[in-house]
Amino acid sequence: MRNILIIAGGVVAVAAIAAGVYFGTRPATTGPAPVPAAATTAAPDKAAILQVQPNDHVEGDPKAPITLIEYASFTCPHCAHFNTVELPEIKKKWIDTGKVKLIYRDFPLDETAARAAQLAQCAGNDKYYAVVDMIFRGQGNWATASDPLAELAKSFRIAGMGDKEVKACLADPAVADGVINSYRTGEQVGVNSTPTLFINGEKFTGARSLDELDAAFSKLLNK
Repeated sequence: MRNILIIAGGVVAVAAIAAGVYFGTRPATTGPAPVPAAATTAAPDKAAILQVQPNDHVEGDPKAPITLIEYASFTCPHCAHFNTVELPEIKKKWIDTGKVKLIYRDFPLDETAARAAQLAQCAGNDKYYAVVDMIFRGQGNWATASDPLAELAKSFRIAGMGDKEVKACLADPAVADGVINSYRTGEQVGVNSTPTLFINGEKFTGARSLDELDAAFSKLLNK
């Protein structure tokens, strides 16, 4: 689990995207960076945040009685482990059987994770979870490369995104804002490490075994 000591890196990454300083994807300005609307809103409704949101990607039956929300960072090794080891088993037993629906939300802890999150969003809703899986499975290769994003971009050709599409995606302020907003919703519901799971609103942090998660799902179904 990446803990709150590393979250500072995520805050810097998100602030930098908001200011538009990465890779020259937004023009420099002489005045202060605009403050996103989310920063000036009233206290968040945590229960509402932990419901399905219009921009969420939902895997599984949207009417499934259990909602599993995962906040994760693409450069977090523990997130990669959960998504490549535990999640496939959860998918078989719970998601594919219509009992659980999964919502993945970005909580990038560094610049590279934030940019990877943008690319995943640009892959399209129908390919989104396949791309998330691809990113995590290849994490050991692209995240340690001298140019992580260039290495990651090679994989996106499978998703129909060439160099032109990748550059356009990274330059799209709406996509960047989506990643920022996802990060901020995580902050608002108390996320300070990755991965953090919410099962019907109940928070689970740290390493969780399949048995523990099975028990949590079963308890909810048997209420």
